[in-house]
Amino acid sequence: MKLRTVLLASAASMAFTGQVVSEDLPPCDNCVDSMTLVSWGGAYQASQVKAYSEPYIAMTGVNVVWDESSNEAVAKLRAMNEAGNVTWDLVDVVAADAIRLCDEGLAAPIDHSAVLAEAPDGTPAAEDFGDMIVSECFIPQIVYSTTAAYRADVAEWNGKEPDSICAMFDLENFPGKRSLEKRPINNMEWALLCDGVAKEDVYDVLETDEGVEQALAKLGTIKDQVIWWSAAAEPPQLLADGEVVLASSYNGRFFSAIEEQGQPFKMLWDAQVFDLDGWIVPADLPEDRLNRVMHFLKFATDTQRLADQAKYISYGPARASSAPLVGKHAELGIDMAPHMPTDPANAKNTFLYNYEWWADNRDDLDAKFQAWLAQ
Repeated sequence: MKLRTVLLASAASMAFTGQVVSEDLPPCDNCVDSMTLVSWGGAYQASQVKAYSEPYIAMTGVNVVWDESSNEAVAKLRAMNEAGNVTWDLVDVVAADAIRLCDEGLAAPIDHSAVLAEAPDGTPAAEDFGDMIVSECFIPQIVYSTTAAYRADVAEWNGKEPDSICAMFDLENFPGKRSLEKRPINNMEWALLCDGVAKEDVYDVLETDEGVEQALAKLGTIKDQVIWWSAAAEPPQLLADGEVVLASSYNGRFFSAIEEQGQPFKMLWDAQVFDLDGWIVPADLPEDRLNRVMHFLKFATDTQRLADQAKYISYGPARASSAPLVGKHAELGIDMAPHMPTDPANAKNTFLYNYEWWADNRDDLDAKFQAWLAQ
């Protein structure tokens, strides 16, 4: 796929070449002096605070309130819209949720090149983001992956270490509790891959009732050994506490635990699922709130800001012009490029998430998955 080529190619240019000095922000006319931003909490939200909101607050004095409800963004925005009271100003969501919200009229379309900053060389924003713009309502921030990590000190494994995502389903060679996300996304794909379905056929198989049953049956082989997580901060903590030996989460969460906290985990990059994360603007915001959001977005998604976020977490910036500016971790001083999901050493076997398929099928699969969990 074209997008996959962009993701993999971006890693090759991740060498620091210098700083980009952004222009001073112009005043924000007819703007409120506060915003409510919605994100995911944990290490990821902390990276946004450091790279985006703290410098913006220093320049403008605006009050920024963070809400950690992104995992419930679709349901909550539907409810707010039904009640006629949208209290959020800017919401961080995965690409598939952005597509759903856009299709439902709950997210505002964006003219990317008109409202976002150009690249330093004058390249329009839409061209700089390129194929990362998977919906007219989606403003990309990062490339990340859902992947796995494991304890490298499990005595029962007799010195063996997993090298395949299928170790998640191998209780004989890798016994112990696992942790998987409490939703079908990624779990269904991994289950089919580890049940012999070819990578290119996964979504065709999932399109059928038989394929859904096949995936759930494979997950059923480990169901009684799984601790299901809802917040991405949970699996690193479960691994640290020794409650599980193998877990899925976002690569940046595991990076934080391993490199910043010194936890005895190792990354299992096999069949990591590439995905995009970014902002949506709720539809029909009052003019003064919309003006503030657009003012913030122009700053927070410019070339330097997206590169700055990679100083704090191992997610690749979505702008092509940001990739060459990715340098060292702000506190540890380690090179960040090798920790990115797009690094060639980590991307030997990847799985590209199908945003459009999940946007069309998410509600149905959610219902079937939750019913299966309750059995």
